[in-house]
Amino acid sequence: MKVLWQRICRAPPLSNAKAARARLADLAAGARIHAPELAVLLRRRAPGDLLAGIADHSPYLWRLAAANPVRLERLMCAAPEASLERNLALLQADCDAAAAEADLMHALRLAKQEVALLVALADIGGIWDVVAVTEALTRFADCVVSAALGFLLRHAAAEGKLDLADPEVGAGVVVLAFGKHGARELNYSSDIDLVVFFDPAAPIGPAGGEPIELFVRMTKALVRLLQERTRDGYVLRVDLRLRPDPGSTSVAISLPAAFSYYETVGQNWERAALIKARPIAGDIALGRRFLADLSAFIWRKYFDYAAIADIHAMKRQIHAVRGHAEIAVEGHDVKLGRGGIREIEFFVQTQQLIFGGRRRQLRGARTLDMLVELADDGWITAEARDDLRAAYLYLRTIEHRLQMIADEQTQRLPPDAEHLARFARFCGYAQATDFAADLTGHLQRVEKHYALLFEHAPGLDAAAGNLVFTGTADDPDTIDTLAKLGFHDPSKAAETVRGWHFGHHRAIQSARAREVLTELVPALLQAFASSGDADAALAAFDMALARMPAAVELLSILKSNPPVRELFGDILGGAPRLANIIALRPHVLDAAIDPALLKASGDEAYYDRRCGHILQTARRTEEFLDAVRDMAQEEAFLIGLRTLSATLTPVAAGRAYSALAASLVRATLAHVQTVFSADHGNVPGGCCAVVALGRLGSRAMTAASDLDLILLYDFDEPRPESDGARPLHALQYYTRLTQRLISALTVATRRGQLYEVDMRLRPSGRKGPVATQFRAFVDYQRNAAETWEHMALTRARVIGGDGPLMAMATQAIGDILRLERNPEKLRRDAFEMRALIAQEKGDDDPWDLKLAAGGIIDVEFIAQVLTLRHGARHPDLIDTDMAATLAHAVRLDLIGRDEGEGLIAAYRLYAAVMQMIRLTSIGAFDPATAAAGVKRRIAAAAEMPDFAHLERTIIETRAEVREIFLAVLGSPLPLGEG
Repeated sequence: MKVLWQRICRAPPLSNAKAARARLADLAAGARIHAPELAVLLRRRAPGDLLAGIADHSPYLWRLAAANPVRLERLMCAAPEASLERNLALLQADCDAAAAEADLMHALRLAKQEVALLVALADIGGIWDVVAVTEALTRFADCVVSAALGFLLRHAAAEGKLDLADPEVGAGVVVLAFGKHGARELNYSSDIDLVVFFDPAAPIGPAGGEPIELFVRMTKALVRLLQERTRDGYVLRVDLRLRPDPGSTSVAISLPAAFSYYETVGQNWERAALIKARPIAGDIALGRRFLADLSAFIWRKYFDYAAIADIHAMKRQIHAVRGHAEIAVEGHDVKLGRGGIREIEFFVQTQQLIFGGRRRQLRGARTLDMLVELADDGWITAEARDDLRAAYLYLRTIEHRLQMIADEQTQRLPPDAEHLARFARFCGYAQATDFAADLTGHLQRVEKHYALLFEHAPGLDAAAGNLVFTGTADDPDTIDTLAKLGFHDPSKAAETVRGWHFGHHRAIQSARAREVLTELVPALLQAFASSGDADAALAAFDMALARMPAAVELLSILKSNPPVRELFGDILGGAPRLANIIALRPHVLDAAIDPALLKASGDEAYYDRRCGHILQTARRTEEFLDAVRDMAQEEAFLIGLRTLSATLTPVAAGRAYSALAASLVRATLAHVQTVFSADHGNVPGGCCAVVALGRLGSRAMTAASDLDLILLYDFDEPRPESDGARPLHALQYYTRLTQRLISALTVATRRGQLYEVDMRLRPSGRKGPVATQFRAFVDYQRNAAETWEHMALTRARVIGGDGPLMAMATQAIGDILRLERNPEKLRRDAFEMRALIAQEKGDDDPWDLKLAAGGIIDVEFIAQVLTLRHGARHPDLIDTDMAATLAHAVRLDLIGRDEGEGLIAAYRLYAAVMQMIRLTSIGAFDPATAAAGVKRRIAAAAEMPDFAHLERTIIETRAEVREIFLAVLGSPLPLGEG
């Protein structure tokens, strides 16, 4: 067989001939003494041109060539096949003889240098084709992994950590090579994908120790031996992330754990990866049995058409559509880019997974072999076979050239014309245009066949880009796509989605759930992006999945219903209050997919029926408190959902929130009374009533409203003591009952809090008793109450308690509101109270629509003063709805029509905006930091075309309201004549 230099048949054209020839002359001069034959060879055309090309184009290879002329001479003057065999044999002998790690690492690295130079010379010189090159690289990788593991096993045995006669036969540990290494297709500067498995039941385990501890340490040592850089360089970079769930497992995996993983949550991309898996070191027989046992997981009994969508997700590429844009050459990734190596591999692997269960001949690991089998079996055309084979060989050659320049694991072409032209010469082209034409021709043919295979597969919106979440590492194009979609931390987003596919959450561990999820993810991420806060939406959904027992139904609904999906994204990304509910109580998501729940009436009768059921079934206080909190969260979520989707108007939402709160207060009072009377009996003739004020009283609650309550009670004066085992005076009885009621409403249980409760509107405020006797309440309101307390009473509504007292309280409140009052004192008190509120709480936040000058309080104060001023003669004015009061005032000419209608419009605008702000925001609202989706929803609730328009309208409206307020309450003239 001819030696290497005699078989050289090509050399790359030079870019800088002068510099290259100068380096060659320096090498020849230095070789005359120690490598005289090399000095002679360098004067020959073929070896001289080849080495000049290396000197010109590859700093890495030139360093290897020039550093050791003797080695270079030896390689040039022997057949490359013989040189490879000699190198591997010497390497094994040196590793077997190595007594220390330093000796082993030195031997490994010197062998790497020689093989790297040998393969490059044979490749660039046209002696070996791609298949021979990848076979040589694979054999070397097999040898070094086996030699390094053998060294570690022998040392473990010598130290008494393993009981082995032969450290490799029956060692209980096996190293599997995946990817191109496993398929014997290793590229020039590739990482090697290894997975270490061990049998915990092997009878050679460490005495007194855990096998996993030994094999984890051994795996880490193996990686260090291979990839640690010394003065001799490194051997191979090692990637262990193809093991089952690498983010949650140790670097060495027990066989039972691996089987359990693959059987329960193994993914289609992992099936594809296992096609190429091959035992290369340690207990080879154990590795073969392991792969044989996994055969049923890898190869399905029937044609597995369902896998195609999931495999497509491994390289979800919207641009794999015929006629979509041009393939650029500069900066193109020949592996991951359109028409690249990965598409050829996936083209083959997808069909292997689909048909390999019934066709054993389709179970091979090598890409080119399987192209032939697919064509012979009739699954692809001869044209596809020939086009993809030619492209594969061409692109692998280009990949090797890229990596030979600096020994870097890169597949991306130079990004600029100058460097691209230089690289084209390294690939054998005199002109970059010829290189570009050949390259694009191959890429386009691959793209055509790949697109035909996946033309019916789900994809992204054409503007989106790539979303690939298979494997263990971030796909650069996916990270770029996520960033463009609006994710501020795209790497974290990618890691989260990969975690779903690894089965980190029980809800998505079933095969069907992950199948649906694969198809849903692109659309779901776009929905999250449209919400305005993509990261928050994704985090909330991930938290919800972690708490859900199953998610197939929800995922299926989201996949098939774009409007629900958009709403879902807006909830998670644009309504943090609702998102928190989802995260804590994922079952409320049933509301998003149950039309019956979405159409439920939401009135007090409906809520009373639900509360009645709770009162009957949850007898113990702890059960009751949890049950009403569950109900409150579920129903509040439904109200918010309807509001967010515009099924409910903001006014209707306020009424629904208020109806829910009233029912819950009534039910809580009933439960507290039952439990309290069991201990203390009942006060003879005793009765109580709950009065709601503020937003609950006026049926205008929001998602964030607290409860303004007063508890009234009455009893038979001659018998003021309860009749139970632990009797209490009526005053003490109802005080403690009220305290129990407040506690039941406000205490935070494991289900959270129900409501905040404010009792400060009771007579004497914080100083008075929490419960007020009815007669004392009436006397106080008639004779001692301040104007502001009567103003608050205009929104009072009796919502629960004992019927007779409820009726008496309602009548008494109406009577108080119909009292005659001094108009000027009324006006002056209201004006001064508004000024005091502004002084204490501020009125300059334009988006605090309650407190802002010209905001809700200004409108309400006008309506309340009109009620108190004219209620005696016009009882129709007495209405807890301030808009209704103003409408009556306009009809009665108590306020000008323009002013009255302006106030009503302003009140409704403010109510709509505040309803949506409270739903979508937590804390103070700031447009500068609010998500776009939030602002879009707020504008829509106010029936404005966009947020900018809403902002201008609010500024104008506040100015108009403030002007009316000052004219009506700031003037010493009486309010209307009535």
